[in-house]
Amino acid sequence: MGDNMKVKVFDCDHEEDLEDCINDFISDKEVVDIKYQVSIATSGEEQIYCFSALIIYITKG
Repeated sequence: MGDNMKVKVFDCDHEEDLEDCINDFISDKEVVDIKYQVSIATSGEEQIYCFSALIIYITKG
């Protein structure tokens, strides 16, 4: 057949967790691009972080 472009989204509370998820996922993939984003919100006195990434990759077949 041909190559198929796909996307995968990760969302983690800690940047180290996101890094681990991305590294595990891309180890056997042909990556086209990675889009990274950090969101910050507050709840009372607490700051809440959300680390996310969208990975664009190609599968064979």
